[in-house]
Amino acid sequence: MSNSIPEIEDAKMMLCVGTNMTECHPIIAVRVKKAVRKGAKLYVVDPRKIPLTEYADGHLPLKLGSDVALFNAMAKVIIDEGLEDKEYIKERVEGFEELKAHLQPFTLEYAEEISGVPAELIRECAIEYAKAESAGIYYTLGITEHICGVSNVQSLCNLALITGNLGKKSAGVNPLRGQNNIQGAGDCGALPNNYPGFQSVEDPACKEKFEKAWGVPMDPKKGITKIAALDHAVDGRIKAMWICGENTLVTDPDVKHTTKALESLDFLVVQDMFLTDTAKLADVVFPAAAFTEVDGFFTNSDRRVQRIRKAANPPGEAKPDWWIISQVAQRMETPVDFEYQSSEEVFDELAALSPIYAGLTYDRIEKGDLSWPVPDKDHPGTPILHEGEFLNGKGKLQLLDYVPPSENPDEEYPFYLTTGRRLPTYHSNTMTGRSGGFRILVPNEWLEIHPADSDRLGLVDGDWARIKSRRGEVITRVAVTRTSPRGTVFMSFAFPEEVMTNFVTNPEVDPRTETPEFKVAAVSIERVEAPSGLGAEQALRADPEGPGLV
Repeated sequence: MSNSIPEIEDAKMMLCVGTNMTECHPIIAVRVKKAVRKGAKLYVVDPRKIPLTEYADGHLPLKLGSDVALFNAMAKVIIDEGLEDKEYIKERVEGFEELKAHLQPFTLEYAEEISGVPAELIRECAIEYAKAESAGIYYTLGITEHICGVSNVQSLCNLALITGNLGKKSAGVNPLRGQNNIQGAGDCGALPNNYPGFQSVEDPACKEKFEKAWGVPMDPKKGITKIAALDHAVDGRIKAMWICGENTLVTDPDVKHTTKALESLDFLVVQDMFLTDTAKLADVVFPAAAFTEVDGFFTNSDRRVQRIRKAANPPGEAKPDWWIISQVAQRMETPVDFEYQSSEEVFDELAALSPIYAGLTYDRIEKGDLSWPVPDKDHPGTPILHEGEFLNGKGKLQLLDYVPPSENPDEEYPFYLTTGRRLPTYHSNTMTGRSGGFRILVPNEWLEIHPADSDRLGLVDGDWARIKSRRGEVITRVAVTRTSPRGTVFMSFAFPEEVMTNFVTNPEVDPRTETPEFKVAAVSIERVEAPSGLGAEQALRADPEGPGLV
């Protein structure tokens, strides 16, 4: 995030895009609601009528995958109305005239045709965003899990740059991370293209720095993504894999392909707190301790580095993740020194090699968390990025074109399927699914479908339906609700033991990040009889008028 989470409460305008934060980031959602109560404007851009729309001044229910057309049109409105921040652009932005020319075809009429959002609502949202004293953009996987995910994010950055909303309080462009410490994992170098501290593996100076620190030659080429790694496992180029804290078999698209990849390996290691579906395929399983059972640190979405302290002993043979990795490395007799005695030693090495962490120590974060970059021991931290200037010169506006989804409904597969999360099941239900209390709230998977579509298909609440795509099919219960728009259905992937949703999701990826297009798949739906031993009475009832399920 470019800005801190507490700042949200003082925002004057909030543009929440592709984020069902009420269910996926509920604490952040509380701050958004507080800002609304203080008079802030809120506009929600989402195909579904998510709970956050109840608090919004405007809901822009765009068609799946039409984000670039919508945000380009908003940028054109801002420029046509003369609402861009001319002084900010002059001092800190390049490519404005080129962007202005590029946006000419992105009229309100064109955006309405592509996105389905009324032209006047697009115009209203654009003007409110541009006129606000401080306007923050908040997004999650609803933006990034598309074949054009990078362009989606860049189109939002364009809006922030032309209005001067980068580098000021309660504004910015703010991705809300999908899992605990996903930001910290990136900070530590768990990326195919970066060393710790987001230092490029393709930068000769960075390569030399880490070769000197670690005493081994480093490959000057960036690595591959997980998606590519699975492909390489299938064709035999990768023989072994070590998966840490990831239930790959459940969370990746095209389960058939993922299963084939894992089964093709000569050797699979899984390091996790639980015996997940993926762990059941492993040759070796390392039991990992939970966050309450370790001493260490993590970094949250707004770059705050925080201490975590051991509150209980791990059960059985479970050990901290860093300890497991270092112990294996020592037994491999690598030339790199892996003889860490504590998590603090790991942290100190990270700080020594990463300029953004250089001023941090356990003693400092014991006294209170700090947001990186913290370049020296006297630096107070950086809650707001890009104040005054950008690190690499001027902000560069991007010329982006609308690219339709890789799949669209047709006669054989007439519906869009989009996927996401539900509050009680969190992500893939790996942890919350082990608590009986959450099962009371969400006992099973269901397909959310609009009443008009259910009537046409002869479906009612509690019926069973077959959902079929070009990859496979699943059977689940039906919940009739106006949360999902006509022509679009929704499922989570939290009940793999019952419904392996990713049998039907779309494996096509953004060519630059290789992020799968989880949010758009073409499917067919038909009523079926309840599977043997299960009755329709087990399905949850939906509120057909409300924004969510009761």
